[in-house]
Amino acid sequence: MTQQTPSTPATAPAPPLTLAEKASLTSGAGDFVTQAVASAGLPAVTMSDGPHGLRLPKESGDGGQLDLHSTAPATCFPPAVALGSSWDPDLVRRVAGVIAAEAAAHGVHVVLGPGINIKRSPLCGRNFEYFSEDPWLTAQMGGAMVRGLQEAGVGAALKHYAANNQETDRMRISADVDERPLREIYLRAFERIVRRDRPWSVMAAYNGVNGVPMSENTRLLTDILRSQWGFDGVVMSDWGAVRDRVAALRAGLDLQMPGTGGRGDREVVAAVSAGDLDETVLDTAVERLVRFARRATQAVHTGGDTRAGEHHRLAGEAADRCVVLLKNDTGLLPLDPASGTVAVIGELARTPRYQGAGSSQVTPTRLDTPLDGLLRLAEGARVDFAPGYPLAGVTGGDTEQDLAEEAVRLAATSDTVVLFLGLAAQDESEGFDRDHIDLPAGQVRLLERILAVNPRVCVVLSNGGVVRTAPWHTEVPALIEGWLLGQAGGGALARVLFGAVNPSGKLAETIPLRLEDAPSHLSFPGEEGRVRYGEGVFVGYRGYDARGCEVAFPFGHGLSYTSFAYSRLRVEPREDGEAFTVTVTVTNTGHRPGREVVQFYTAGPAGSEVARPPRELRAFTSVFLAPGESREAAVELARADLAHYSEREGGWRVEGGAYRVEAGASSRDIRLSAEVTVTGDPSRLRLSGRNTLAEWLRHPVGGPLLRDRFARAKGQRAESSAMDDPVLRRFLAGMPLDVISEFPQSPVSPEGVAELAALAAAEPPRGTAG
Repeated sequence: MTQQTPSTPATAPAPPLTLAEKASLTSGAGDFVTQAVASAGLPAVTMSDGPHGLRLPKESGDGGQLDLHSTAPATCFPPAVALGSSWDPDLVRRVAGVIAAEAAAHGVHVVLGPGINIKRSPLCGRNFEYFSEDPWLTAQMGGAMVRGLQEAGVGAALKHYAANNQETDRMRISADVDERPLREIYLRAFERIVRRDRPWSVMAAYNGVNGVPMSENTRLLTDILRSQWGFDGVVMSDWGAVRDRVAALRAGLDLQMPGTGGRGDREVVAAVSAGDLDETVLDTAVERLVRFARRATQAVHTGGDTRAGEHHRLAGEAADRCVVLLKNDTGLLPLDPASGTVAVIGELARTPRYQGAGSSQVTPTRLDTPLDGLLRLAEGARVDFAPGYPLAGVTGGDTEQDLAEEAVRLAATSDTVVLFLGLAAQDESEGFDRDHIDLPAGQVRLLERILAVNPRVCVVLSNGGVVRTAPWHTEVPALIEGWLLGQAGGGALARVLFGAVNPSGKLAETIPLRLEDAPSHLSFPGEEGRVRYGEGVFVGYRGYDARGCEVAFPFGHGLSYTSFAYSRLRVEPREDGEAFTVTVTVTNTGHRPGREVVQFYTAGPAGSEVARPPRELRAFTSVFLAPGESREAAVELARADLAHYSEREGGWRVEGGAYRVEAGASSRDIRLSAEVTVTGDPSRLRLSGRNTLAEWLRHPVGGPLLRDRFARAKGQRAESSAMDDPVLRRFLAGMPLDVISEFPQSPVSPEGVAELAALAAAEPPRGTAG
């Protein structure tokens, strides 16, 4: 693939266009292509679904957007559910670069991805397309995808903005979420990626937020995305998301997709002509669309060689890193490829699920199966197979009972059983949410029967969303979370099982003991067109940890065939006080080389003004160590990352005080901790009589002023003030100061409250140390 510098820069001004031509640019010309204006030299932009590989589109008249098949093969990489478990942004960046190379070879300018929505509930049918339940991890992985695509000259479309966390009623539902969780959980990854990685486009979601459809949400599309974060790209709609084209344009949505046969264009022309839409609003969108088209098409790509073999090998390398070893109690794994008999049971070993269903489906260039991989790697070991259970879409004359009987007989005569269990495509997909997180009942019954005849069982899971492993996971000695691993995933599972690869994947989401334990359980998926995000910031591990809820496997968990020890945690403030260097020494205490993902969490400060989770992920890094080797793992922790969003103060605020910094192997496996004192941000709160006594006393300026007024009032009279009684002061803490001022013995008068408020506003705010 070669690139040539365009003769017309992407920053050139928009050419003169008629009103009709300008309006035409704001709607697609087809299902996956924008409108060109040949007379003005404006090219069309071709887009494709492709968060884990290209789904090359069919245009209208030949299946169109409702045809979920691709017109040509492309490399199917592990979907985001698996890539998230790699905790490896560099790997994601490399994967994105290959997706971009294949896109360019097929004439695709923009890839519709990555999806960075937070996994609020394990029931979301589209969780396989999303990285994590944590916004920091999501930002790191999603940002790497954006960089990898755009460094190779292909645009990214960051999606689905915002609070798109379910498929139930997805085109109408309003996500009703308070400002703090909206900012800290659901917008945080979008904000980080927009500010740092500069995606060319952002896709507005189907849903509404707090009653306003995203395609018409001025606050989110313009006030926050553009004005606050500085986004300068194009905002496009999700396919079919626009309800009112003129209102959407006015709110900041530049491009409606797909095309509407000119209907939307006529609506825009009519609104401008009637004076209902200021033409400058249209001109602003057109300017962005012209810049987008020139940027996307400025590189001339030649050659169609996509190097399928090389790309398949990268897909295999990625899958290797995504496998999560959940349990290996008796050292059952790795299996010995040179001896013994291995019963491979489960149709999913022969007919694997390797990607999710819906708009992201890829036609792979080839497909490796776990069974073939195990047979290929077995040296002296004997590998036998039994399907064990039927799988939808796989024909066969045997009944479920016959398949189970055959599998149990094979298990009884084998040294070890590798049992593949998981979900079928119809169990999870874009377009609908799951009703439960259980494995098929027939598969669980088969597991129980096999354990009765052979306790040496390793279960390998294949699923796009988490499945319940309780209570049976306590009975199996080894358990692997295989997720959906893309077209080369079968070989990766075989390499992990036989020890050719030492697993290093870590869970990017919690596996609960039961669905009812999920923090969102009582408010998902909502009713009558609204879903209340009642758990607030306590999403995923934040909620499980805050409630002290036992889980099957915690966020960040993942074992290795070796072991790692942590020592010498140090937290050193930078000279300017705006960051801390955090280091910990990691030692490989086992007998195999291995990679450890070191996770850094923070907690605190004590006595915070807001409810905080027990810990929050703030950074991570990985080290690869030979047996006996030690190495220092280091990250930089920004002071600003300790901030919470204060709705009362209208922005991010770092509270002063002592914070705990933790280094661990998961959110429940904290190895070391240290304390660091942080200076707080100046308060932006403008005090008035409507602020409570507690708010006044806590304020860095108003607190000393009010205490001084209390002291002066006490010195002016002999009798004891009601404010001297600590019980009464606690009783009054939540009462507005102007109400307290009306009490007969109040140390501050109504006039005094106004005077204090003016003094507090006049004195410069200062930071707090706790």
